[in-house]
Amino acid sequence: MKKNVTPVTEFAAPGLPRIFAAMVYDSLLLAAISIAYGALVVGIDVAIFGQPEAGQRIHWSLFAKVFITLGWLLVITFFYVYFWQKFGQTLGMKTWRMQLVDANTNQIVSYSQALKRSAFAWLSLLLLGMGYWLSLVHPQGRLLHDLLSGTKLILLKKK
Repeated sequence: MKKNVTPVTEFAAPGLPRIFAAMVYDSLLLAAISIAYGALVVGIDVAIFGQPEAGQRIHWSLFAKVFITLGWLLVITFFYVYFWQKFGQTLGMKTWRMQLVDANTNQIVSYSQALKRSAFAWLSLLLLGMGYWLSLVHPQGRLLHDLLSGTKLILLKKK
């Protein structure tokens, strides 16, 4: 006797070349955001400590360099968390027809999931990209940071 099974809509996972292409698109936006962040940091420094003498550079302490770098990483993290949680995709992901969804419900991810995914994505990159290469051997083509955050990338149909 057959059981009544509700059909589950399966979405294809995007391949690694598509994921990397979206990352390149996003890196162009992040370059502009990074320049704006750098200009803001320099503007704040000049407002507080004054403009350096002609031909001189601004010199920051080790603490300031660490603080500025952490701030920059937070800005980049905020970029991803905002777009993943609000729209399920960044501009690069939209261009390459990908969306980030909750692995169980196929709905847009929660703020917590987006934050976890972003943190684990940094870890994936620090491990020489091993979190990305996992998709080549994972049966569903999932990334390490997707597995750890309960998310997945899906390939959207052409319009």
